[in-house]
Amino acid sequence: MSEFVNDPMLEAYIFETSQQVELLEQSVINAENNGSYSPTIVNEIFRIMHTIKGSSAMMLFNNISTVAHHTEDLFYFLRENKPEQVDASKLCDLVLEGIDFVKLELEKIKNGDQPDGNEEQLLVKLKEHLVELKEVNGVSNVSDKNSKATKKQFYISPNKSIDNSNINIFKVNVRFQSDCEMENIRAYMIVHNLQDITTDFHFIPSDVTDNNDSAEIIKKDGFTVYLKTEKTVEEMTKFFDQVAFLDKYELIQIQNSDEYENNREKSNLVQEKQEESIEKEVHFTSSQQSKIISVNVQKLDTLMDLVGEMVISEAMVTQNPDLRGLNLDNFQKAARQLRKITSEIQDVVMSIRMVPLGPTFFKMNRIVRDMSKNLSKDTRLEIIGEDTEVDKNIIDNLGDPLMHLVRNSLDHGIESADERVKKGKPREGTITLEARNAGSEVLVIIKDDGKGLNKEKILAKAMENGLLTKPAEEMVDREIFNLIFLPGFSTKEAVTEYSGRGVGMDVVTKNIEAVGGSIHVESIENEGSTFTIKIPLTLAIIDGMNIKVGESRYTLPITSIKESFRPKEDEVFKDPSGNEMIMIRGGCYPVRRLNEFYKVKTDITDLHKGILIMVEHEHRATCLFVDELIGEQQVVVKALPDYIKKIKKIQGVAGCTLLGDGSISLILDVDGLTQ
Repeated sequence: MSEFVNDPMLEAYIFETSQQVELLEQSVINAENNGSYSPTIVNEIFRIMHTIKGSSAMMLFNNISTVAHHTEDLFYFLRENKPEQVDASKLCDLVLEGIDFVKLELEKIKNGDQPDGNEEQLLVKLKEHLVELKEVNGVSNVSDKNSKATKKQFYISPNKSIDNSNINIFKVNVRFQSDCEMENIRAYMIVHNLQDITTDFHFIPSDVTDNNDSAEIIKKDGFTVYLKTEKTVEEMTKFFDQVAFLDKYELIQIQNSDEYENNREKSNLVQEKQEESIEKEVHFTSSQQSKIISVNVQKLDTLMDLVGEMVISEAMVTQNPDLRGLNLDNFQKAARQLRKITSEIQDVVMSIRMVPLGPTFFKMNRIVRDMSKNLSKDTRLEIIGEDTEVDKNIIDNLGDPLMHLVRNSLDHGIESADERVKKGKPREGTITLEARNAGSEVLVIIKDDGKGLNKEKILAKAMENGLLTKPAEEMVDREIFNLIFLPGFSTKEAVTEYSGRGVGMDVVTKNIEAVGGSIHVESIENEGSTFTIKIPLTLAIIDGMNIKVGESRYTLPITSIKESFRPKEDEVFKDPSGNEMIMIRGGCYPVRRLNEFYKVKTDITDLHKGILIMVEHEHRATCLFVDELIGEQQVVVKALPDYIKKIKKIQGVAGCTLLGDGSISLILDVDGLTQ
């Protein structure tokens, strides 16, 4: 399979099947929550399974296709017979088992391996459940739409007229949704599925598999099929109702077989004419095309890198040292225009990369559902603010932390139903996932109404493992609660499938810090816990304040700066431990000299000759002492080289950037500086 990894058809299959599986999973969970399968959900699941079956068969992934086919049979029975007695929970378990099988096979395909999972055991379960459904509802000898034994196929030679009254002739013109893309491949899926109905048909355009330009023809004129079949109008209507990404179709029954044969002969001529005119007509169809397209993330990453280089180059041109002291009015006008355009391009690229958190949040439904069943806890998941958007790279790093936090809330936080009733709480526990914008950051909040965190138990465990860095009596609640994020920390006494080995929560911190975020926890015993994740909207380009210490340059994110000022000599004092402090409007803040912290030589050592910059992170504020402020500039965040990271982890440094004069500036991490 490795040679097909970059195949556009395979990429489209993986992308669409993954989306279909996510939709399918949500539909199944909704049905289980409702306690029944509504006709809408049955139709939706049937349609999705039909699509997965067809596309998987087309790609020759037969085990996925077979599982989808047998699941489709189940929902065909539900759709056609509308049985009164359906064990929704058992059916959900079975369909979710099928979904997990498809997910596993998709992962193999993504990794370039052959999807070789054995589906036999699952097929037996699906078949047995269908038989059970029929028996419970008193339905016997139900005709299977896919039964090979009862299907009769006819092939009528083009040289003979039709004299069999059971054969119907149809003309169908199919129009796909304007934003579906790859219309020629979708047309081929119709052709593939038609082979179950008839062997005598032809279609326009006739080269959907060989000619990518046929997609433009289908967008303009639709996909037209002529077929002979014993199926009735009603049966053909049902067939085309199940076509994926269908916008509309026109089904016409033809009475004269001569018209059918004439169109077969004309189809090649029509095809040639359409191909000749497609280039002339493409400007008419472009206005009808969707405004939404799918783009490979790697291309967006490359575009983002190029925009970053452009921002640096713009700064190098407009802040070039050769221009100092020159009065260049026209140049300054052009530079301002360039800066405006660069800023607008950057904003557009940023917005393109923004992805809603909804799909990531909805995946947690499955985790809550499975854990609630296995742990016998009645729990529901409430989702708020799923339309909030963050950068695609951040989404990729947020899935695992969310999964661990939701598992932690359900395993450690939510009590059993009986225990909750004794405490006067509702039997059903609630976990809330919320996202909202807060300036240049996004807050992701995971809240539960469980038993909360036990401070004494956490402290005892931390002491036992030697994890405390200062006396317990000096620690505030927030510091105690944050101990659970340390590696190897677990208060779970019994090892379960979900927790108890002291792994997970430290992974949460690492993943969130990897995207420049932070996490803290608040808890009230017997009322619940709240985990708040703060993540930046985007990682690539930030507004920074350039500062100077000696001959070194540093950049501070402007969002972290509260104020800057030149202190008076008598405002700074030392605490009993000898640390420098300063009083500002009744508040006392520590002073951190960057020249001492990073061992940089500078002639400015008197505080009243330099500048103090107050920075704040997570309610912790520190005043940084620097030589001077250089000025504000948009900077491109670049990671420190790996060889530097391997030698030493430098506290308080988040990355580096290039300044307008070509010099390198270290981007400071305010979290590290305020600890």
